[in-house]
Amino acid sequence: MEHKDSLLGVIQTLFKWKKQIFYVCAIAAVGSVIIALLLPDYYESSTIFYAASPDLAKPEGVGPIEKDKEYYGESEDQDRVLTICESSKIAERLIQKYNLYAHYDIDSTHKRAPYKVRRTLAKLYTVVKTKYDAIEITVEDKDPQVAMNMVNDAREMVNELGQSLIKNSQLQAIAKQEKQLNEQRRNLRALGDSLANLRRAYGIYNTVSQSELFAELLAKSESRLTRTRARLTQFKSNKRTPRDTLLKLQSNIAGYEEEVKSLQSRIEHFNKGMSVIDAMEQEHKEARDQTGLDNERLKQFKAAYQTPFTAIYLIEPGELPIVKSRPVRSVLVVASVFIAFVFSIIGVLLLETYRDVNWKEIINAK
Repeated sequence: MEHKDSLLGVIQTLFKWKKQIFYVCAIAAVGSVIIALLLPDYYESSTIFYAASPDLAKPEGVGPIEKDKEYYGESEDQDRVLTICESSKIAERLIQKYNLYAHYDIDSTHKRAPYKVRRTLAKLYTVVKTKYDAIEITVEDKDPQVAMNMVNDAREMVNELGQSLIKNSQLQAIAKQEKQLNEQRRNLRALGDSLANLRRAYGIYNTVSQSELFAELLAKSESRLTRTRARLTQFKSNKRTPRDTLLKLQSNIAGYEEEVKSLQSRIEHFNKGMSVIDAMEQEHKEARDQTGLDNERLKQFKAAYQTPFTAIYLIEPGELPIVKSRPVRSVLVVASVFIAFVFSIIGVLLLETYRDVNWKEIINAK
């Protein structure tokens, strides 16, 4: 019975080539052990933190309205911090601080040196977002102390850059507020000058007290005029009244009439300017109140800019790794032997299957 194409035939073939397969696996084992022993050990250190909310850097509200302040960042804040973690600024700072060209044995004078050092760092520097929405930075290095220092420095650099972004926004807000406040002050001075000119033009300095005073003076003048006219009428009916008395009363009446006319003219002029000045005073008061409010808001912006804050909340700092993260040498050796075993089996089966083929004839036929 022919077993060449059956499982039994395969086993027979492998048994026939068992020494060769063993030698291949042995060579692979020895080679992988040597290579594994030559591979350097890498140590891994990680730090975990949460993104802080930018609300921490905002000034307190001016006025009675209070808003709830968020302490932990939302998804957009997490994305911002993740972007900072993976930014070229962090990479450049780490490269400069730890002289990674020399540390990674890269010739800094080579034209592709920046690319090589960044590529090497990218393989050893990873940033992930955990399932609990925290951010984890991991650094691998041959030196465990360097791995710990780099990961903690990277975290602090992220915090500094996050703060600088918000600080720059605060500076822009302060500049905008100062510009707006200066414009409001110019408008307030212009309103004050216009109001002073109107007061001089209409002789109005206090609409309430002056209106009460004009009303009182007019009432007194009209009362005196009425009494004097009544006395004149009474004295005229008495033929014994001296002529000088009548002339004096008539003179007084003429004076009182002029006084009433003058007061009425002044009151009419006062009334014309009072509505304009009242409107101007109201506008000036609102502008003054708004300027005071904006000035207070500017103080709040400056106070917030000078107040320290954090862009991240540290959960776990990077610690000194004790156990290497890679390579796992036993896995490398086992994997190498297994791969050698599989390929040797495939090679033996192919060799046995096509050993009777005349390859020269096939090649010549082509």
